Amino acid sequence: MPMRHGPMATPEPSLSVVVYGRPGCHLCEEATRILTDLRSSGSSFSLSEINIEESDDLHSRYLERIPVVEVNGEEVAELDVSRAELEAALTRAVTMLGDHDPV
Repeated sequence: MPMRHGPMATPEPSLSVVVYGRPGCHLCEEATRILTDLRSSGSSFSLSEINIEESDDLHSRYLERIPVVEVNGEEVAELDVSRAELEAALTRAVTMLGDHDPV
């Protein structure tokens, strides 16, 4: 089997996941923990956390709904987020990208 070199050897994740939350939010911490576990289990995605308290607009938009999870810019979950819900959202996003590798 030929060896892969350069950027092909370690492709960047094509999925981007964002968790909107704030410090001290136990539901936000749980959503982030689930996503971290999914990545540790082999799912490939970038993960960002955004503190809604750093923006008046984000604070007013998300305060009553946090955590809010976006996958590639689409809101996929909020409030009491489950592992199954996030796995399904990641699988849908992979399918939409045309990448049929399991998440």
